Amino acid sequence: MASHIVGYPRMGPKRELKFALESFWDGKSSAEDLEKVATDLRASIWKQMADAGIKYIPSNTFSYYDQVLDTTAMLGAVPDRYSWTGGEINLSTYFSMARGNATVPAMEMTKWFDTNYHFIVPELAPSTKFSYSSHKAINEYKEAKALGVDTVPVLVGPVSYLLLSKAAKGVEKSFSPLSLLSSILPVYKEVIAELKAAGASWIQFDEPTLVKDLESHHLSAFSAAYSELESALSGLNVLVETYFADVPADSYKTLTSLSSVTAYGFDLERGTKTLELVKSGFPAGKYLFAGVVDGRNIWADDLAASLATLQSLEAVVGKDKLVISTSCSLMHTAVDLVNETKLDDEIKSWLAFAAQKVVEVNALAKALAGQKDEAYFSANAAALASRRSSPRVTNEEVQKAATALKGSDHRRATTVSARLDAQQKKLNLPILPTTTIGSFPQTVELRRVRREYKAKKISEEEYTNAIKEEISKVVKIQEELDIDVLVHGEPERNDMVEYFGEQLSGFTFTANGWVQSYGSRCVKPPIIYGDVSRPNPMTVFWSKMAQSMTARPMKGLRLATRLLLQSRRRSRTLRLVVFRLSKSMRLL
Repeated sequence: MASHIVGYPRMGPKRELKFALESFWDGKSSAEDLEKVATDLRASIWKQMADAGIKYIPSNTFSYYDQVLDTTAMLGAVPDRYSWTGGEINLSTYFSMARGNATVPAMEMTKWFDTNYHFIVPELAPSTKFSYSSHKAINEYKEAKALGVDTVPVLVGPVSYLLLSKAAKGVEKSFSPLSLLSSILPVYKEVIAELKAAGASWIQFDEPTLVKDLESHHLSAFSAAYSELESALSGLNVLVETYFADVPADSYKTLTSLSSVTAYGFDLERGTKTLELVKSGFPAGKYLFAGVVDGRNIWADDLAASLATLQSLEAVVGKDKLVISTSCSLMHTAVDLVNETKLDDEIKSWLAFAAQKVVEVNALAKALAGQKDEAYFSANAAALASRRSSPRVTNEEVQKAATALKGSDHRRATTVSARLDAQQKKLNLPILPTTTIGSFPQTVELRRVRREYKAKKISEEEYTNAIKEEISKVVKIQEELDIDVLVHGEPERNDMVEYFGEQLSGFTFTANGWVQSYGSRCVKPPIIYGDVSRPNPMTVFWSKMAQSMTARPMKGLRLATRLLLQSRRRSRTLRLVVFRLSKSMRLL
């Protein structure tokens, strides 16, 4: 039984690519230094998957910035303002599109579906000329092959690329980027020809827009594109990969009717309706790449449940045509649990980062082939049972409080005008009061103090005195500027989410659980493993201290609930988690 990974994190287990990129951008290292880090990361990823027993290993999922921008480079679709004159696109042009430069702005960036990742939006016009201008896909395929790893090259599909594009500035509103389909397909044909000549036997087209509610002309574009590519794809096994949601019935019908396509990849974690579509009708002789291991969260898979799903699919598509996969690229989760040496052992047993999900995929493939690792499955079942029964997960007081919430609890008891009147009587503010948002710059000295306190090199008293001194400076600055409503500057807080999360039960934090947001920007979301409550006051001490330093109003500052929700328990609905967090965050 075969296994497959849709994609893998690029940054490295300890953000090696992030630091290499920023060093290069700062002029502290060369392009060769950056390429060396990238080459080493790619090699380690391919080796890791090969050693784990994965059959279909992706290549060209690595990126210096973004996979959609890589496709723009491949197509030579560089906006005129970057003064590109043709030829192979170099790092200077590539990063100018991504980040801008001293004379021109960057291209627009927006969210990749409903993830926290952001992609660079292509800017297209009727006059855009396309040419094969980045050989990254073929180069990385050959690079892996030289290491003894035969990979599946991954390309952003031509239709999704155009549907995710926007009209360039100044172009008529009636222009549709999809009208350029016939113009970009020749470049795709060139890429396909090179991959075939290099020995590729499979190719993966990511067409995630198939999960959207598409109009009939959009679906016709998929049929037209893959029909036009059919002769070029002859002799290759072609996988069209979708993810993040259900594939609507009409899109499923269109996709499974494409004669040039050998295999279909579906997100069966979020696509329960797609699962039913597959069971009700799947084309004979085609491969199903079943995305049963969740690529977007950090929890260990329920291997027994996934195996049962796979066994039900086996009867539909045939044992030799079923491939076990991730629901989407693993770039949306953290890299490797092995680097979490300080994480609580019990909670750690409940988790699976990208490296562990690779192992889960292969364990399922082996189990389906009759080679089940009983010890591994038993350990997984024990971890799931531990999570379900742990008193750290379910807090009866929180459960009761959440159950007792009424509709009126989500609305203020007084009107806006009444609150404004009370505020004015209390604060006596001018017609146009001045204030600041909250945080003041974190100085080098302040960071040193926090670092030394965390390392236990200074006492709590010394730390408190240092923070008090910083707050005093911030208050004085604001009074000198005649600000009406002051803030204390938040010198005691480093990462805002981590600062508040560490004071809430039901939360934990990782040391290296970084996930790419865009470019070199990574975030380290909290893990909400249980019912959330606030054991002690979180801001009162510092707010009272700051208010004692001035006669002017001092704002109390806390984090918005939504910023604490970048990671949450799969077993709880978002609405319920929001209610419980909001209740915990109330400043009573």
